Amino acid sequence: MTAEPVIEHPRIAVRGEAYLEVDPEVARLVLTVTARGTDRRDAVTNLTRRNNTALELVKSYGDAVTHVETGAFSITPELSQRGRGERIRAYHGRVVLTAEITDFTVLGELTTRLADLDHTSVNGPYWQLTTNSPARRRARQEAVRQAVARAREYAEALGTTLTGVVDVADIGADNTGAGATVRGAAPPLFGAPPPPAGAAGAAAPPALDLEPRRQHVHAQVNARFTMAPPTL
Repeated sequence: MTAEPVIEHPRIAVRGEAYLEVDPEVARLVLTVTARGTDRRDAVTNLTRRNNTALELVKSYGDAVTHVETGAFSITPELSQRGRGERIRAYHGRVVLTAEITDFTVLGELTTRLADLDHTSVNGPYWQLTTNSPARRRARQEAVRQAVARAREYAEALGTTLTGVVDVADIGADNTGAGATVRGAAPPLFGAPPPPAGAAGAAAPPALDLEPRRQHVHAQVNARFTMAPPTL
């Protein structure tokens, strides 16, 4: 008795894509605190004082600031260009701080208060989504739904229907690709020069009106489905 040949179901391979535009969830500020002095210890002391002042101001906003970290610290001697030898003219100190804010109602006020600090520059805000943002999940799920819809359209054009799914994979999943990407980070906002003499007792500047930049979430998947053999 001869066995009947196994008829393999034909397959459809498609790509599903989704584009979402959503509000950011995090605003990141990068602060650079500097100090300069002819004596190394004076430079370090001034830098420490200014760094502590910036940290205290950021932390005074409580739960509105979810994360603060020090990214870099340096003390660099400046050599004199005159004379021979390695005569040190001054010392330059620098500390870089990063603060992540989730309560945007305080962002404008905090930004201007930081910019008003002595020898402190501010870059940002850099608008972002959180790592586990629901928007990323929504984009991935929508990409899969789009893949299914596209595959069904192809099957309908052939007068048949889908019968199953073979696999669904992120674009580049076998290499280093990711299933969802986010674009929307803002360029640096401004840098604050040192305040003029006598400005320490001046009234705080008005809060900036910062409008969050919408985030564009893009997700892609490759998918393969089986379909009932069409009659052509």
